[in-house]
Amino acid sequence: MNNNNSNATAVIDAQASATRPILSKSPRLRRIQWIALTLLVVAGFVNYLDRSTLAIANQTISQELHFTPTEMGLLLSVFSWAYAIVQLPIGGILDRFGARLTLGVGICLWSMAQAILGLLSTLPAMIMARIGLGIGEAPQFPAGAKVVSEWFNIKERGLPSGIFNMSSSLGPAISQPILTALLLLLGWRHMFIAMGLLGVGVALIWYLTYRNRSEVRLTQAEQDYLNEGIAREDREGKLSFAEWRGLFRLRVTWGVVFGYIGIIYMLSLFLTWMPAYLERTHQLSLGHAGWVSSLPFLAGAFGVISGGLLVDRVIRRGASVSASRRWPICGGMVFSALFTLAAAYSTGVVPAVAFFCAAMFSLNVAVAATWSLISVAVPSRKVASLASIQNFGGYFGGAFAPVVTGIVVQQTGSFTIALVISAVIALIGAACYFFLAKLPTATPAPRGDSPYSESTLADGSHS
Repeated sequence: MNNNNSNATAVIDAQASATRPILSKSPRLRRIQWIALTLLVVAGFVNYLDRSTLAIANQTISQELHFTPTEMGLLLSVFSWAYAIVQLPIGGILDRFGARLTLGVGICLWSMAQAILGLLSTLPAMIMARIGLGIGEAPQFPAGAKVVSEWFNIKERGLPSGIFNMSSSLGPAISQPILTALLLLLGWRHMFIAMGLLGVGVALIWYLTYRNRSEVRLTQAEQDYLNEGIAREDREGKLSFAEWRGLFRLRVTWGVVFGYIGIIYMLSLFLTWMPAYLERTHQLSLGHAGWVSSLPFLAGAFGVISGGLLVDRVIRRGASVSASRRWPICGGMVFSALFTLAAAYSTGVVPAVAFFCAAMFSLNVAVAATWSLISVAVPSRKVASLASIQNFGGYFGGAFAPVVTGIVVQQTGSFTIALVISAVIALIGAACYFFLAKLPTATPAPRGDSPYSESTLADGSHS
């Protein structure tokens, strides 16, 4: 079976089993699943705490080391570029070596970079440390997609996808009070070192506790539960470079790459500019802006869980694997754009924040569905690769949000146009998911032909 037919088979087998009752799973499997998810969430929290430390210590470091705003802006931005670029190879590495080793090494690397940054005093050296942080953090979310694809039945992947992504919303929401307290208690240098030591501990716990599926001796019943709806050739074997390269011939790949930009651009704008928006537009104090800006991210945490539950509920009601993912994605992105437009033209702080909360809730419904889509769009051994390619597109495009927003605000003195731009990009992203990120559907094959011939790919599995 060639590469394209293999991708079609993975999806069609999933669709064929979508309406059948889920096979029962053993208590051991439940324990493995929840341990894996708990570890992913903890690692995700540390991930977002570490990427937020520099933003919290911005003014303190700038004053002590005499950095200009431009120099600090470069130091803040270089993380995103490193993170995005490393997404491309990291997926293939994950699919080849597994989440246990790859994520464990990644957590160690980013934690060491974080601790070392606390010892530095020159801009070039600190830039290198931030690059190390971006490289180390790159495996986190593709590893989550890999873990879900290995340890969950194809009809139960929506909720766990939402759970491991929850840290991307709760992390920013809780980072400001925690890191501010550490900054005041320890000083910025010891804050970085303390966070680095915490990360090393998490890395050790992850590596000593988690096991790749290939490292666990499963019973036949456990294998049947995990393999339901997935062809044997699609879950076995190591990923080759030719297969990784072949992902770029799939139309779904380009759909998730360009579509995810719409999500990450809006998330990046909210993450980097929300406090400043509240201070400049609604004259909130620094203290009030800090906790008020956390509210949309708390709403986003509920959104990501709701999105995972919605995906699982829709597919159990008979929707196709494709529709159960694409409709929540597109609907969530469209509503997030509409709520952002409403916030942009709000004159009061209460309605503006309410609209931002609704926008983040909707956007995170889409986030959960995007990662659930990745887990079924290609065979299991290719999931981390496709996830990292999606992440590359999202973060490469999303890295422009802070810069574009800053330029617009400087030129116009207002956030209105910047928010409108974000909404438009989200709508374009929704269109990319709707028209490009389609999965193959089963079509009758001529007698004597493979049931997974090229005709099965007509629904958009390749470009």
